Amino acid sequence: MRVVEETAYFGVYCRRFGVPLIDGGTVRLPRLIGQSRALDMILTGRQVTAQEALTFGLANRVVPPGQALPEAQALALSLTKFPQATLRADRMSAYTSFSKPLEEALQAEIDAAVKTLPDAVAGAKRFIGGVGRGGDFAKL
Repeated sequence: MRVVEETAYFGVYCRRFGVPLIDGGTVRLPRLIGQSRALDMILTGRQVTAQEALTFGLANRVVPPGQALPEAQALALSLTKFPQATLRADRMSAYTSFSKPLEEALQAEIDAAVKTLPDAVAGAKRFIGGVGRGGDFAKL
């Protein structure tokens, strides 16, 4: 997850100098933001603002100048409050699913989820009891 300041910008500036991407940019960027948007950045070498990066999915949050680090730290802290076994299983599934055919990725997701059933059952019981209803995560 990426938190950027309003004044941040992105680009594939090596294009301007005739230098090819040799750092995995032609592989990773299309996987991250889609081929069309990646090609726009890779082939034109243009500057992409923080707001446009947000629409591309290149940034997840845009904050005022000087607030990126505190916001990223707050985001990280908020993630620690969730049940970790299920969070980590879902994160791993999201990362590894790209390299697998759909059916295999779906099965891997189920296999990972099954390993977290005790936490999932406990969480479902808390929800049935009213915790987290209406988007209130204060008592998690």
